[in-house]
Amino acid sequence: MLPAQKVAAASGALAALVYVLLTGFGVPAQRTLYMLLVVVLALWGGRIVSVSHVLCMALALVLLIDPWAVLWPGFWLSFCAVGVILYTGLGRMQAASTQAASKADNWWRGVKAAGMKQYAVTIGLLPLTVLLFGRVSLIGPLANAFAIPLIGLLVTPLALAGSVLPAPLSRWLLLAAHALVEQLAQFLNWLSAMPFSVWQAAAPRPWTIAIALLATLWILAPRGWPLRWLALFGWLPLLLDGGSRPAEGEMRVTALDVGQGMAVLVETPRQCLLYDTGPGYGGKSDAGSRIIIPYLRARGIDTLDTLIISHAHIDHAGGALSIMKGINVVEVYSSLAHTHPIAVAATDHRRCYDGQAWQWGQTRFEMLYPQAGLYAPPLGKKHNPNAISCTIKITHGDHAIVLPGDIEAIQEAQLVEVHAGRLKATVLLAPHHGSGTSSTPALLNEVDPQIALFQVGYRNRFQHPKQQVLQRYIDLGVKVLRSDEDGAIMLKFDTDVSAATYREQHRRYWYGR
Repeated sequence: MLPAQKVAAASGALAALVYVLLTGFGVPAQRTLYMLLVVVLALWGGRIVSVSHVLCMALALVLLIDPWAVLWPGFWLSFCAVGVILYTGLGRMQAASTQAASKADNWWRGVKAAGMKQYAVTIGLLPLTVLLFGRVSLIGPLANAFAIPLIGLLVTPLALAGSVLPAPLSRWLLLAAHALVEQLAQFLNWLSAMPFSVWQAAAPRPWTIAIALLATLWILAPRGWPLRWLALFGWLPLLLDGGSRPAEGEMRVTALDVGQGMAVLVETPRQCLLYDTGPGYGGKSDAGSRIIIPYLRARGIDTLDTLIISHAHIDHAGGALSIMKGINVVEVYSSLAHTHPIAVAATDHRRCYDGQAWQWGQTRFEMLYPQAGLYAPPLGKKHNPNAISCTIKITHGDHAIVLPGDIEAIQEAQLVEVHAGRLKATVLLAPHHGSGTSSTPALLNEVDPQIALFQVGYRNRFQHPKQQVLQRYIDLGVKVLRSDEDGAIMLKFDTDVSAATYREQHRRYWYGR
């Protein structure tokens, strides 16, 4: 005969396995399952095992089965949350108070212990949350106070029972679970819509994270630890870090990896300009919401002084509305009609044309194309928006970059004719992604670039850049950088121009040219 305790433990482990499989076998669920299995094995082997050893063995099992789990935020949040509970000793405190208390006091003590755990986990995971997401949810504890008991005590039992019981009982139970989740989602949406719901932070630097982690350990130290309130000052560098900006006398240019589209961020010490907004991906998804806004927030950029939409094609204007909704945009230049949704949504919209110019410190911006007369109606139903792409030259000291949008051979010839002798630049963003109808020898000879940027999608259906065009740059001795092979491309303009790429700075063994 087996002891009832061992049978109960084995049955619980089996039920946990079934539940984890039903939830999709995510890392947090795996951690719970493996911790339970370690306890069951220790019980069956007649061994006493500490909770910290259980957590470490579960960690080892997760990494043994899936080493790439370290790339998932859930891995770090799940294990660190349990680690915080063990560090603060709240698990032992709750068990002791439950044993010592009368039945009448157990409920209140349980609520208090749950509140203390939520406080400890929220505080303990704050530096990690900023590191992983660049933001801190201020309404998270309140949301968890409703969501955790509702999901754990009502929704999950109803869903599990509805999946095994016969109709019509199963239908009633599943409808009840659905109704509860629907109401919870509405409540959480209402909370998240509040202006104070999220604290945005720039991507932290290593030293701010190190100080914040030490401060967190100090805050959560046992009672009696001296001057714990002083540890709050250790969070200030992390929470108030405004991100990095170019030093005086510098300009930074970042060609973002948005797939088959264009998006180039230009930064001076005090202003920011974004040239094009990447493609729309379908539905409500676009490069603006998926790539550009998260990148700007990670950099601590909350205002775009100027947004330029070169033309109306979706691979250049697809993310514009999301950007204008998610971040403050002071002014917009474009070749769009004044009735276009982007022009209507802009606070200050101006059409771009040759002759416009402005200066930000040591950086000069000159619009080179199109000529104002090209906007004269009628443009015709078959008008190609590429033909009126906003083309701008940005000069910083002795160096310059030309951003020509999707102009093609005819427009390149006009550009060379009108601005002969004024197009020379260190960097050229390849016109029309390196299509076969662009990057003519006349333009390349006039610009005479040292570096060419190709913003193209991996294995794009247009086969950009065309091999003959790419070879044209190579034959001229131009350094070619491609977003499909190099990821985002970062340029720093100072006394010289230096280039770096995301994949060069963040090497992975699966990257290859």
